[in-house]
Amino acid sequence: MSSLAAARADNFYYPPEWDPSQGSLNKFHGQHALRERARKIDQGILIIRFEMPFNVWCGGCNSMIAKGVRFNAEKKQVGNYYSTKIWSFTMKSACCKHEIVIQTDPKNCEYLVISGAQKKTEDFDVEDAETFELPADEERGKLADPFYRLEHQEEDLKKKREAEPVLVRLQRLSDARHSDDYALNKSLRAQLRTQKKRVAEEETASRKRGLGIRLLPASEQDVATAAKVKFSSKFEKNRKDKRALINAGSIFPGLSVSSTSDKRRLELESKRRKISASEASRLLVGGFKPSSMSQGSVWPSRQKGTSMNVRR
Repeated sequence: MSSLAAARADNFYYPPEWDPSQGSLNKFHGQHALRERARKIDQGILIIRFEMPFNVWCGGCNSMIAKGVRFNAEKKQVGNYYSTKIWSFTMKSACCKHEIVIQTDPKNCEYLVISGAQKKTEDFDVEDAETFELPADEERGKLADPFYRLEHQEEDLKKKREAEPVLVRLQRLSDARHSDDYALNKSLRAQLRTQKKRVAEEETASRKRGLGIRLLPASEQDVATAAKVKFSSKFEKNRKDKRALINAGSIFPGLSVSSTSDKRRLELESKRRKISASEASRLLVGGFKPSSMSQGSVWPSRQKGTSMNVRR
């Protein structure tokens, strides 16, 4: 849309034949300022956007129309309550195009469903809603009686005396909390500063351990849970056996062990080396005569020399 067309659509375009002495542009074009909303203005009807004030059941298809749903309604005056006007809103439901009529009730400060729908009755508990319960119509009439009004006032005063200590305590607590805004802000900022420092220290400790998550400080429950964990006794034995097997293997990649017999031979050699090492340590301390197994081990010359020294 060009700028000229947009100006004409918004009625901001002044044609050359228009004279300001003739009146406004709406009068020159022969239309109302509200355009289509005022097409029934001669009948006293204005088209407005009406929002449903409560949940209603549609009278045509029995569907529920929720509170807050908006309609294009025809607004017109149907009466007066003293000097207050009574307005009527006529609209069509979106579900079945059934006509719904709602009027204002200035006397009771609410809306009334005249036709086409039924108001959904919803009751709420006064305590759950945390509101005050208004007196009924019959009690309002009884308040004109001086004796009934006196009794009613006595009950109200009794409730006030019972609730006064709680209200005073709550008021004092509120005043104490909000008496010094600077001190409260200072205390809150100090707590946040300490918390940020603690979080930074925990993240630094986690990065040193090579972890990507922040570790929380240890608690008594964590210590008790860790104490209950029992590792298998075979773990150390398996670790030593695997390490001995690695030490007995070749360091050259071309000489990798492929057959089961070679693996078995390497395992036996690793065990033999461990036995000979233990025997040698005992002899150095001043132990016994070496056995035939230790004499036939990997270092026979060194063990013979050692045994001769012991005999001397």
